[in-house]
Amino acid sequence: MSACILALETSTPQGQVALWQDGVVRYAKAFSSQRSHNSQLFAPLGEALEVCGGALDLIVAGTGPGSYTGVRIGIAAAQGLGWAKGVPVIGLCSLLAPEVEEVPDRYVMCGDARRGLFYAVQIQRGALTVGEIPLMGKDDFARFQEAHREVPWYTLDAVSPAGVEGVAPVRPSAVGLARMAAGLSAENVAERAAAALEPVYLSAPFITKANPLRERQKT
Repeated sequence: MSACILALETSTPQGQVALWQDGVVRYAKAFSSQRSHNSQLFAPLGEALEVCGGALDLIVAGTGPGSYTGVRIGIAAAQGLGWAKGVPVIGLCSLLAPEVEEVPDRYVMCGDARRGLFYAVQIQRGALTVGEIPLMGKDDFARFQEAHREVPWYTLDAVSPAGVEGVAPVRPSAVGLARMAAGLSAENVAERAAAALEPVYLSAPFITKANPLRERQKT
């Protein structure tokens, strides 16, 4: 689709905002933040809107996996702006847009899912090859890599998960997300815009239960 597309990517400590139109990057800016994307996002977002004169055709948000807070902030900003301007909003998995010079036709994205678990998923032609991102223990993670050594491996983590060699740390790209959105058909965009926009969760949220003794001491 030929349109002016705004992309927001906030799933990692380095957030990005990009503006894409007719095959050209009209604006792109990255910003670093730890748990405060809400205070860093709106300056570049305002600059992007000035560049396009506020005339947007589509907004795309990276849905992670990554920082729970960061992803939610990006989605909320995209939805709020879309509602204010009457522009459709869609989400795309952040794993589909690694910031590399040339995205391979096939590659594996992996990462530390915490609590002794890891994820590794093969991506082919811009799509996940499985419906859900699988979680696995350290041994299975190593075996998965052994079975998929023929393709490049990337991670959104700062370091290679489980210390496995041959994994390149990368950032998710807002420009890449916008470029992917530009390649979607109008029907696909309409279908995605009608669906609920939710973060990609690797597992259910971990909730620490309150200590009954400590709660009684408060009263």
